[in-house]
Amino acid sequence: MRLIGFLLISTAAALGADLPVTQVVLYKHGIGFFERSGPVKPNETIQLDFDSSEMDDVLKSLVVKGQRGAVSDLHYDSMDPLSHKLEQFPFKIGEAQPLSAMLDQLKGARVELQMGNSPLAGVIVTGRVSEANDKQPQREELTLMLDNGELRTVDLGAASGVRFPDPKLQEQFKDYLAAVAASRSKDKRSVYFSLNGAAGAADTVTADYTIPMPVWKSSYRLIFGASGEPTLDGWAIVDNTTGEDWKNIRLSLVSGVPISFISHLYEPEYVDRPEADLPPESAARPVLHAGAFGGAGGGMAGAGGAGGAHAGGPIPVPAMAPRAAQMSAGQGQLMLETAPSSLSSTAEGQALGELFEYVIPGRVTIPKSGSAMLPFLQQQIQARKLLIYSDHSSEHPTNAAELTNSTGKTLDGGPITVYDAGAYGGEALMETLKAGDKRLISYAVDLGTRITSAFNSKQAVVREIHAARGLLITKMAAEQTTAYTIRNVDQKAKTLILEHPLRPAYDLLQPSATEKTASAYRFEIPLAAGATREFPVNEERIFEQSYSVSTLTPDGILAYAQNRTLSNAGRAALQRIAAQKNSIADNDRALSATRSQISDLTADEQRIRENITSLNAVSGQQQQVQNYARQLDAHEQQLAGLRDTQAQQEKTKTALEADLAKLVDGLEF
Repeated sequence: MRLIGFLLISTAAALGADLPVTQVVLYKHGIGFFERSGPVKPNETIQLDFDSSEMDDVLKSLVVKGQRGAVSDLHYDSMDPLSHKLEQFPFKIGEAQPLSAMLDQLKGARVELQMGNSPLAGVIVTGRVSEANDKQPQREELTLMLDNGELRTVDLGAASGVRFPDPKLQEQFKDYLAAVAASRSKDKRSVYFSLNGAAGAADTVTADYTIPMPVWKSSYRLIFGASGEPTLDGWAIVDNTTGEDWKNIRLSLVSGVPISFISHLYEPEYVDRPEADLPPESAARPVLHAGAFGGAGGGMAGAGGAGGAHAGGPIPVPAMAPRAAQMSAGQGQLMLETAPSSLSSTAEGQALGELFEYVIPGRVTIPKSGSAMLPFLQQQIQARKLLIYSDHSSEHPTNAAELTNSTGKTLDGGPITVYDAGAYGGEALMETLKAGDKRLISYAVDLGTRITSAFNSKQAVVREIHAARGLLITKMAAEQTTAYTIRNVDQKAKTLILEHPLRPAYDLLQPSATEKTASAYRFEIPLAAGATREFPVNEERIFEQSYSVSTLTPDGILAYAQNRTLSNAGRAALQRIAAQKNSIADNDRALSATRSQISDLTADEQRIRENITSLNAVSGQQQQVQNYARQLDAHEQQLAGLRDTQAQQEKTKTALEADLAKLVDGLEF
C-alpha cells in the first residue's frame, strides 16, 4: 500500500542502531513521506529525533514494523502546554506588564529595595501606576509595611534593585521564566521504541512517517527545432531542509494535492471538569428523652432490617482499576511500492490514483540544507505556434503555443522557458496538464500584428408577445456587433486565436466559435502575409418586459397588435380591448362635458338667486325680479335634463369598464 502524504526527513539518531533515510516521497501540499530502515538487535532501543513542530504529524502517521519482531515500549518525550504550567504559579507576568502590577500580585511577600545608598525592606501592601498630571510624569509606586509598622509609598523608578529574600519565591520566578523560555525553544523531541525478537537474532526495522516539507517545484524548457515536433524538458527542484544528508535514497515526486491537515496530538490537552459535591450534613440537635412510667411488655423493634442501607450512611462506590494504554505493533502497516532502478536520464511516470508519480531513476544524494535540480521529463510533445489575442487593453496579440500533452504523463504546473531556433523566445506559465489534455501558453508580445475593435448596437426589436392574467409580456432582442480589424504587418502567414469575452445574457449569433472557455469564445483566424482582415462578432441579448394592459393607452395596445409575430386571435383580442378603451374614453369625454354644463348652470343659478335677493330690497324692481324668476325656472328644467344625462353616462361608464375588465382578465395567448 502506498501512502499519499507529503514527506519530510528530520534528523533521526538511534541509541543502539542507525535507521538511515532510505526513501523520500515529496508532494505538493507541504507534507513529505519518509522511510527509514536498518538492522536492529533484539531489545535494542532506537531513538528518532524530531523538531517539536513535527511531532503532531509524526504521531498521526508513524508506522514501525520489523520483519520478524513486534514493536514494544514505544514512547516519546512529552510537552505540557505553557498555559497549564503557568497556572501553577501564584503570579502572572503579562506582555509589557509594569513592575508595580506584577508586585501587586504578591501582596504579603517580603521585598528588599535598593534606594540609592539606602536599602529598604518591608512587606508588599499594594502596587499601582500613578497617572501623569501637569505637576509630575507617570510613575510606578509601591506601598510597603516596614518592620516598624509604618506604611510607606516609594517610587519604583528610583529603585536600582528589587530582591525577594524568600528563597522559595526566588525559585518560583526562575521556574516561571524558564518555562516561558522553553516554550520558544525549537529543541528536538525524541521517539523511542524497541523490538521483541529471538535472542541473538538481528531484525530489519522500517519506520515510516510524514512531516512538513517544502513542496517540490517543476520548471520546463520548450525547445522548437528547425523541423519535427518540439522537445519538452522537465526539471524538478527539490530542497533538503532537514538536518541530515540524504545518501543514496529512492526519491519520488508526486503531482497532485491530497488532503492533509494538522491535528494537535503532541501537546497534552486538559478539559474542565464539572464540580459535584454531596450536600453538607447539618449538625445533630440534642434529643430530650421522656422518662418511663413503668414497664411495658414486648421488645423494641429494630430501626432497620439486617441487610438494609442506612439513609444517612456512606454510598458504596466500586473501585476502578487503572486502564493501561498500549500500542499494538501489528495493527497497521505502511508499504511503499518502488519502481526498479533505471539508467534513463529522466523519471519513470505512473498513475497514483488521481495523482501522478515521477520515480527518479537510480539513487539520489542531496546534502543537508542543500537543493538539487533533477530531470524528470525529456520527450517530444505535440505543439504548434500561433498568436493569441486575449488582453483587449493592448493592440498586440502574444506569440503562443498550443500544447497537446502527448507524453502519456501528467505534466505538473510550472514555468516554461521557450527556445526557438536556438535562441531564447520568452517565458510562460502552465497549469498542471493531464495526459491527452490541451493548453495554450503565451510567451512573448507579437509587435508585427495589430488589432483594433469597434462596437455597434441595433435597436431592440420585439420577438414574441404573450398575454396572461392581465399582463402583456414581450420578449425583446437586442443585437450587438464587435468589429475586429486585424492587420498582419509581417510578410509571413500567421494563425490567430481571438478570445472574445463571454458576457452573461448574450448569445453568439455568428460566426461559430472554434472553442469556448468559461470566460471567452475562441475563434481561429488565418492571417495572410501583409494583409488586413475584418472580423465581426455578432451577439444577441434576449430580455423580457411586462406591462399591465389596464394601464396601456389604446394607441399603445394597437401598436403591439401590429407586431407580425402575433397570432390572429391575439391581434383581434388586443383590438377589442383597444376599441373598448376608446369607447370608455368617448363616454368619459361626454360625461366630463355634462358635468361642466351642470357646473356652469349651477353657478348661473347662484348668481340669479343673489340678484333676486338684492332686487327684493329695492322698490319698483318687481318686473326684473319676475324675469330672473323665469330664468331660474328654465335653468332648473335644463339641470334636471342634464342630471338625467349624467346618470345615464355614469351607468354606461360602469358597464363599459366591467366589459373591459372581462376582456383583460380573459386575455391570454
